[in-house]
Amino acid sequence: MTLGKRAFFLIFPVVLAGYLLAAFSVYFAQGNSVFALERARLSQQLDHLAALFRNEVSQSRSFLYSILEGNAVRLFVSETDETYRDNALALRLQQSIRSLSDDPKMFISFAILNPDMTPGYYFENSEDPFAEIGEPQFALARRLTGGSQLRDWTYLHDQQTRPLIVYSEFIDPVTFSRPLPSAKKNALLVQVAIEPTQFLGMQRILQKEYGAAIDFDAAPPPQPSDELSASVRLAPSLFAMLAVPPSHKSGNKAQLRLLLGLGALAMSLISVGLMIILIRRFITNPISVLDRQVTAVMSGENDGIRESGAAGEIGRLTGNIKQLHDQSQRALKLVQHASWTDTLTGISNRGHFNTLAADIVQQVRNEGGHCSLLFIDIDNFKFVNDKYGHEVGDDLLKTLALRIETAVGEIVTRRALPPVIFARLSGDEFAVLVQSASGDGTIREMCAIILSLFANGFEVRGKDYPVTASIGVAICPTDATNLAELISNADAAMYQAKTNGKNRSSRFSRALQDKRDRIRHIQEELRLVDPDEQFHLVYMPIVDAGGKVTGCEALLRWVSPTLGNVTPDEFVPIAESSGLFTKIDWWVINRAMSEHHRLKQLFGQDTVLAINISSAELHSKSISDYFCACLDRHGLDPRTIEIELTETFAVKLGDQLHRNIEALRERGFRISIDDFGAGYTSVQQIIEYTADTIKLDRALVENLANKESLPALKAMIALCHAQNMSVIGEGVDTHEKLAMLTAAGCDQYQGYLISKPLILSDLSIWALKRTAEIAGRDGDRVLVKDRRRRAGSSSLL
Repeated sequence: MTLGKRAFFLIFPVVLAGYLLAAFSVYFAQGNSVFALERARLSQQLDHLAALFRNEVSQSRSFLYSILEGNAVRLFVSETDETYRDNALALRLQQSIRSLSDDPKMFISFAILNPDMTPGYYFENSEDPFAEIGEPQFALARRLTGGSQLRDWTYLHDQQTRPLIVYSEFIDPVTFSRPLPSAKKNALLVQVAIEPTQFLGMQRILQKEYGAAIDFDAAPPPQPSDELSASVRLAPSLFAMLAVPPSHKSGNKAQLRLLLGLGALAMSLISVGLMIILIRRFITNPISVLDRQVTAVMSGENDGIRESGAAGEIGRLTGNIKQLHDQSQRALKLVQHASWTDTLTGISNRGHFNTLAADIVQQVRNEGGHCSLLFIDIDNFKFVNDKYGHEVGDDLLKTLALRIETAVGEIVTRRALPPVIFARLSGDEFAVLVQSASGDGTIREMCAIILSLFANGFEVRGKDYPVTASIGVAICPTDATNLAELISNADAAMYQAKTNGKNRSSRFSRALQDKRDRIRHIQEELRLVDPDEQFHLVYMPIVDAGGKVTGCEALLRWVSPTLGNVTPDEFVPIAESSGLFTKIDWWVINRAMSEHHRLKQLFGQDTVLAINISSAELHSKSISDYFCACLDRHGLDPRTIEIELTETFAVKLGDQLHRNIEALRERGFRISIDDFGAGYTSVQQIIEYTADTIKLDRALVENLANKESLPALKAMIALCHAQNMSVIGEGVDTHEKLAMLTAAGCDQYQGYLISKPLILSDLSIWALKRTAEIAGRDGDRVLVKDRRRRAGSSSLL
């Protein structure tokens, strides 16, 4: 006999007897009491509905008074400028209305109707930006205008429109108080309408529960004693009534729940003993056997579930659970394989690689031996993705993974090495972990064969793509003693290969480690550095064509007690990338301005001080504020301060950066573009530069300061002059460069031919020597002119 039949024949008679007992109890119970209780419950729910309604009415009244007490309506009504009123004041009034409700989705509307019933203002909190006042609300306004009431609230519940509680009040447009009845025709009608969401929600709940609509009437409806109905007063002339239809069995259901509970209790007391005995013998014992088997499998004591061989549902249930367990085991293996496999290439992913590689590294450390990590990065892969599309990029990665796996596998097979771990770590980065003896040539051969795959481009589907590979190699335990360090060192070696020209391999070396340690030490020292103790400024003079010093460029120098002399080319990029340059820039600005008076004493009051600042600082307005604060602190003329920006940064000026620079120029500071010609600059960008000075980069001067390039140099300087920008030639270290720049029309010069960067004390000595040299040259010129004049006189005689 099946389990269903067994349960039916054993349990049904007992259950039937219990339900019959309960049914008889229902019929002979106090039906009238239950009916009265249901009517009382219905009345209580309607009272709750009325309370929600009155709360919504009070809320609409509160909204209206809150709006009128504010200043927004008064300003809107009294404003004569329609454009200003309909834009600025209307927006302000809209914001005031929105702020009334904590719920941004709550529907609320506000209307101002003129005495002639034309809408003066209307706003509703809805998704319709062109919403207008509804006809029912408009009809209410006309009715109130024709009547004698100065204040009214009404519930509009037309089935065709949104149910609204509308609170209306007439106000005097001058005094904003309630007008006299005689002045009502000149008053404004202000209306606030809200959707009574809580009331409507309760109304829908009651209608759904009782299967009948709630009717609204102006008079209290009669309540038949034999019908389940109730009514409640919402307002003096508004009543709500709910009449439950005879087909609805709400009262009978409640009675049945109560009495069937008592009947079930009596049935349980009588039949529980018999049911427990029967269920335990015929149902629970076979299921208990199955449960013990499943528990043993889950705890690991057994590998599988044995079929019981029993007939019926218990036997089939055992077989199905066994089948489900077997399927789950297979699915688990598939999921595990999927979680360890890169979906694009089919090789191991980063997670699987980390798991396997960590075990091998640990084994190498414990048992000896070597393992090597090849960190492979595809050069120019982003270019292929952007130009040919991601589908081509995906095909390239899949083809590359297959070819690397094949090539490396052949080497491993030929050399009888343990299987390698080959994985895709991220987008275009791959890793190969190889176990081989040190110095046996395996790694060199693998790098060579991988790089050979990119000879003359990488071919995919008959087309070559311009990609190459950079490979970094690190060996455990020589270069690293754990997986994280091994990956990090191989990655550093890969970047070294990129730096050396790409399409090559690079072995991690102590020099790379020293370089990384150096960068880390510089970062640590910069975080702790006291600029007043370790930083100092040197100044490089700038002269005009006559040799007069017109300005000096302030240059930062750092002498660290632990690192020694650190050049700006080394520590400036590290400081900028680490976000540590703000402190340095501000120190340079303040120190340079504090020493500007010494420069003026040496070279004159018009001496210009040029200050280089980090490009990252211009993203913040604080740098311009700090410039102005230092200027006021040291009592300087902003026209003698020149802020230098690199050309590559000036080309990328955005709106905010441009505004910051313009703010500095408006304050009186000069702006110069440094290293001009170091990047790729178009003629249009030269025209758009907002600068006072252009400083030609030393590399550009080196390339153009010759007779063949003199026309191009002249044209470039002439273009700068056309933009009212003076030109300074940097890197002037020979008389030939000076002569060419002078012939091209360059305004000022800077370089080692004139002077190297000097501290203030050495700059003072240089200034004295230069003054003496210029005086001597001027004396020689006078003597030569005098001799020529005398010689001319003699010839005349």
